[in-house]
Amino acid sequence: MSVFETLWEYKEMYLQGAGVTLLLTICSILFGVILGFGLVFMRLSEVKPVRWLATAYIEIFRGTPLLVQLLIIYFALPIQVDKFTAGVIAVGLNSAAYLAEIFRAGIQGVDKGQVEAARSLGMTQKQTMRYIVIPQALRSVLPAIGNEFIVIIKETSIVMVIGLADLMYNADLIRTKTYQPFPSLVGAAIVYFIMTFSMSKLIGRLERKLNTNDKN
Repeated sequence: MSVFETLWEYKEMYLQGAGVTLLLTICSILFGVILGFGLVFMRLSEVKPVRWLATAYIEIFRGTPLLVQLLIIYFALPIQVDKFTAGVIAVGLNSAAYLAEIFRAGIQGVDKGQVEAARSLGMTQKQTMRYIVIPQALRSVLPAIGNEFIVIIKETSIVMVIGLADLMYNADLIRTKTYQPFPSLVGAAIVYFIMTFSMSKLIGRLERKLNTNDKN
């Protein structure tokens, strides 16, 4: 059986798995972005304990494998969570550490002269961050954010180890049904490529739109 024959015959399993993967990705991204913003403000805080706590979090989650983090959350926590929630928490917590550093680079890359000009015009620190710093920071690091989102799509495949029926888990089921690993796994790779390629195009389109608005 060829790759495309496998894709067609088991299209429902691939689509169901892709749906779980996309939902897991979206939830993880939302969680990671919100937590990442919180971490970056803690990281830039003038209060040392707060700054140290954020730094420790980032170093720990960037310095340990996502697989280990997922297994700890699903198997070792005193509170039992379902497979999907465990996947969202693990991927979101891990991604937040990387997004926080991306956001920090963007914020620190904003010209200090613009910040001083905003403050001289009577804007508060919160207003300056909201209207001057954060929009420019996000625009400058948008490609890096897009790359992280693409990484998240691929990293969600790790949830198959706890039995969540995502794309990779269903592809493995197809492998056991057909006894042909190559077509089933290459089929999964094709679906992953379609998702990541689409995400890349969306990010690129958004980046071009923002650049056009800047020129206007």
